[in-house]
Amino acid sequence: MDDERGTGEGDRRDDGAPPPFRAAVDALRAARLRPQIEVEPSPAPQRLAPFAYALEATVVDGEQDLADGRLVLLHDPAGHDAWHGTFRLVTLIRAELEPEMAVDPLLPEVCWSWLTGALQARGLTYGEPSGTVTRAGSHYFGGLSERPATSQIEIRASWTPREGLGGVPDTGAHLASWCDLLAQVAGLPPAGPGDASVVTLPQRRGPQSR
Repeated sequence: MDDERGTGEGDRRDDGAPPPFRAAVDALRAARLRPQIEVEPSPAPQRLAPFAYALEATVVDGEQDLADGRLVLLHDPAGHDAWHGTFRLVTLIRAELEPEMAVDPLLPEVCWSWLTGALQARGLTYGEPSGTVTRAGSHYFGGLSERPATSQIEIRASWTPREGLGGVPDTGAHLASWCDLLAQVAGLPPAGPGDASVVTLPQRRGPQSR
């Protein structure tokens, strides 16, 4: 799409990284994303896998941050028993909710279905999904008593992207589906007319300083 943009150049890759990992990172960097989602590289974890690459994203509407998240690509050329593959994607997504939405007993199941639905909507194959959906509320007292109560949803998840030619998964498509999830959690309108039936979380009521 003409109004989409790439993730840009990021941190240098390890020169000793194997070609499949380099190709997977290149696909992340070349992905075309919605303009409301600001994506940039971030320091990758050092102990989860021999090779890792991380991105941070924020959903922005004017001066308001609607949601944020982190996506980490892990690679172990020797394979990993728990992954059932050599690659793994790990994510954390956070967004604030209207208090009445936060008490919905079906909210965790709905949010998890958004993750799997975002992957399926782009025709992606994956395995070994796992994760948690957590909701939390904050109430303010004393000198902070004038602040309204806030509620937050947090999605932590990981899955194994299926590898294609050359042992490289379509990480660009997985990043796009992750951004679809991030936008949905943030309450953005659907990106296309085919997504008009998707239900999204209501946006935050007040602006948040960036």
